[in-house]
Amino acid sequence: MDNEVKISVRNLVEFILRSGDLDSTFVGSSRAVDGTRIHQKIQKNKGDNYLAEVSLKHTIEYGDMFITVEGRADGIIKEENSVIIDEIKSTTRDLDKIDEGYNPLHFAQAKCYAYIYAKKNSMENIGVQLTYCQVDTGKIKYILKEYSLKELEDFFYSLIGKYFIWADYTRRWTEKRDKSIKGLPFPFENYRQGQRELAVGVYRTIFQSKNIFIQAPTGIGKTISTIFPGIKAMGEGLISKIFYLTAKTITSSVAMETFNKMEDKGIQFKVVTLTAKEKICFNEKTTCNAEQCQYAKGHFDRVNKVIMEILKKENLINRTVIEKYAKEYRVCPFELSLDLTLWADCVICDYNYVFDPRVYLKRFFDGGKEDFLFLIDESHNLVDRGRNMFSAELKKEDFLRGKKLTKDSSPKLYKVLNKLNSYMLDMSKRCNEQGFYMQKEEPLEIYSLLRSFVKEGEDWLKGNEKGEGYEEILQLYFNILAFLRISEFYNESYVTYVQKDIKETKIKLFCLDPSKLLREGINRGKSAIFFSATLTPIGYFKDILGGEEDDYSMRFPSPFPVENRALMIAGNISTRYKNRGNSIYKIVEYIKAFIYGKKGNYLVFFPSYKYMNMVLKAFEQECKDVKIIVQNSSMKEEEREEFLNNFNENGEETLVAFSVLGGIFSEGIDLKGERLSGAVIVGVGLPQICFERDIIMNYFNEKNNKGYEYAYMYPGMNKVLQAAGRVIRSEKDRGAILLIDDRFVSRSYVNLFPKEWMNNIIVRKSEDVENVLDQFWRA
Repeated sequence: MDNEVKISVRNLVEFILRSGDLDSTFVGSSRAVDGTRIHQKIQKNKGDNYLAEVSLKHTIEYGDMFITVEGRADGIIKEENSVIIDEIKSTTRDLDKIDEGYNPLHFAQAKCYAYIYAKKNSMENIGVQLTYCQVDTGKIKYILKEYSLKELEDFFYSLIGKYFIWADYTRRWTEKRDKSIKGLPFPFENYRQGQRELAVGVYRTIFQSKNIFIQAPTGIGKTISTIFPGIKAMGEGLISKIFYLTAKTITSSVAMETFNKMEDKGIQFKVVTLTAKEKICFNEKTTCNAEQCQYAKGHFDRVNKVIMEILKKENLINRTVIEKYAKEYRVCPFELSLDLTLWADCVICDYNYVFDPRVYLKRFFDGGKEDFLFLIDESHNLVDRGRNMFSAELKKEDFLRGKKLTKDSSPKLYKVLNKLNSYMLDMSKRCNEQGFYMQKEEPLEIYSLLRSFVKEGEDWLKGNEKGEGYEEILQLYFNILAFLRISEFYNESYVTYVQKDIKETKIKLFCLDPSKLLREGINRGKSAIFFSATLTPIGYFKDILGGEEDDYSMRFPSPFPVENRALMIAGNISTRYKNRGNSIYKIVEYIKAFIYGKKGNYLVFFPSYKYMNMVLKAFEQECKDVKIIVQNSSMKEEEREEFLNNFNENGEETLVAFSVLGGIFSEGIDLKGERLSGAVIVGVGLPQICFERDIIMNYFNEKNNKGYEYAYMYPGMNKVLQAAGRVIRSEKDRGAILLIDDRFVSRSYVNLFPKEWMNNIIVRKSEDVENVLDQFWRA
């Protein structure tokens, strides 16, 4: 029913009564583990009259709503003539400094349990006890108070009264939202070719609680065709929240623009964009404590007020909106954005907020499967991102540096770091002449050393907040925690390898196949929609992204007229590494023929910076009458914008931009109309042959006999398809593409071509290119 709501005791208390500063002062993760262990030990050592982990639930009618509050009391002590509710808390604080007012939330939580129990059992009085255990000493302090049912009832109802405002807002908003969804038309006058079929396929997938993999080229309108059926499904109660997952900021901006268009059509929908903490923080360093940040000081005193203000006034809540209110109310913008996601109908965020075990949103994904919809945009990027999320590495040099920093301040920590450094030295001696050592087994020996570091490191960090090397030891601590966290997933799809070079030695837990772990992420929701212009071959992506046999798949041809594209293949040049020196001048001749057919702007893509610079040098000698710009390997945001600003419509001279396949300009940029006339793609985009790629190849050769394809061929062809996709961005665009590599005419590559590429033209000399383009541009 719409007038029923559930909330846990803990969430009720923590949300309504939170106050004070935002504080990320170091506590230590092992303290939480120790706390749990102590917690269980205390419960176990109590007598027969102690009931541990007792579930309690109470529903009240408040206003016109039924509110259910539930949770588990740590313990209930049943004496002959009395009952005591016991709430156990572990602490690193000196017990002498803890009294009744130490943390009001602790007593508040226990009082809620006490009220529920007393009300259910018709008790006039009940005891409430806080049991504090000091994790370092094991000492225990009890704080016991007795309350009447009337006192507890007044307290409980005061909480519910404050919470009712939020529950009532949520109900009223949901009614308003769903009403607007029912009347929401498709935001464009007509469906494009394939668009209606795509939207129906997405809706059907959600309705059946399934997953789907969709390859849909530019022009179909993937963003609106996935969001629109998702919204309709929410209006019918099929899903509770949409997570629109992206790999890049530009993609999230497109998603927000789509919601903006639908708002123009009358939809009422709350959308929140999450921005990385490092980017949205107002300070140079993200130090979240009251001493160093005005936005952390008193954050919890003000945050609920600003949340309600935003919810009343804003629907599309992007970074700009969040920063505006965070500055006005002096609260942390990142924490504010996280809180706002609780009331959002859609959260636009990076992949890692759903999949990465180190940073995923626990507030949504720690409670089991929910009716969430995952819209995974540009999902071809999730393959390598998935591997990175489930891999972890540590460097010997960080242990050595740590030794120097802690030699005088902590003999125990120094000793552990010395052992870790020695371990890495021993492992480096196992490396072959190329500097690599690999094993399938877990490195169990280092795990125990790392756990020792965590224990000793926490003690050092607690006492050296202003000491030399604090930031470095803290970063090493977090890196080690991440390594240990990833070690929990180690299975047959992992290897451990050590890499040694002149500068450093590192050890890495390397995830070869992220499919099972990605599947765990997918299973946190009801449906997952994977979509991209380049999910080719779709079976490969279905396999490696955690798909299952009964998951759906759909493929769509380009909706743009075939005659608007001239696709040529120069299949008589080898761009393999050994042949690159001989290919330079032939490639230059092809580029010249390609760009002189029409004044315009052109992109030329290469498989590496080195190869690009070899051709660039020769091209500059031959073509002095064109403007040349070049991508470099470390471009800042302003430099990227400056690079793209060169692509003007109707420029005075021809522009040739030298770029790298798989780089920042080969996907995610939108150069419509005359801003881009064509693209030359040199090579088949194979990832550089390296140790990691070879391990992946060997793994999949054993698994499905497709090692080369999974490690090199398919990822390479994906880069080619993405780069070629820059040329035709709308139904009115016309443009040319030239593929240069003899492998493009082989059956194995032709089989990977999209349907609209089948009318390609084979060219054998630069004159052929001139003739083809002369006819094309005249048409």
